[in-house]
Amino acid sequence: MLRQGGKSTSFVSGTKKSVHTTFKDGSELVEEYDLKTDELLVRKKRSKTKLGGEGKWEYLVGDAPVHFNAEGSTIMESSSNPIFSRKDTDRHFQWRIRNLPYPSENYEISIDHSDNKIVVRTKNKKYYKRIEVPEMKMLDASLSEGALSWHHANNTLVVSHQKPREVLELELKDKTERKTMETRKDDGDVQCNQQ
Repeated sequence: MLRQGGKSTSFVSGTKKSVHTTFKDGSELVEEYDLKTDELLVRKKRSKTKLGGEGKWEYLVGDAPVHFNAEGSTIMESSSNPIFSRKDTDRHFQWRIRNLPYPSENYEISIDHSDNKIVVRTKNKKYYKRIEVPEMKMLDASLSEGALSWHHANNTLVVSHQKPREVLELELKDKTERKTMETRKDDGDVQCNQQ
């Protein structure tokens, strides 16, 4: 769905199928799917910097890898900081925010219709997050309060928004397209362009 207008290639490595899409403006989108279940594990994108260099990866779905060099760094992020990630289900967009120890009655989850984002805040003003849904933005579709749900357990807040029919149809079309896409097997040898 987010690959429209780009050129995609696909390969299998281990138990994952990766789809790498490049766009005319130099931006890239990489998606990783579980080979057995076809579940989306990671979706990340990056754009060129203003000077034409490679930008940083922005993780839309899945967890970004944590890099910490104990030898070169003297400080690191606290392990008790909230960790935000997205992991969709078949019928819902879903976000998990770990390390939120507050009781359920402390959370206020709503939709800001002025910019079509989900807003997560705590009454004690300890956490605030605005969540954008790129698929809804691409379709110019509005988020709905009736499709929004959430629950809190084990210091994790799980926020879900039901996928509209248009998104489900596009995901089915996307799945069919992925199955017909020519896929190569990654054998570990990578061709590098000589300079």
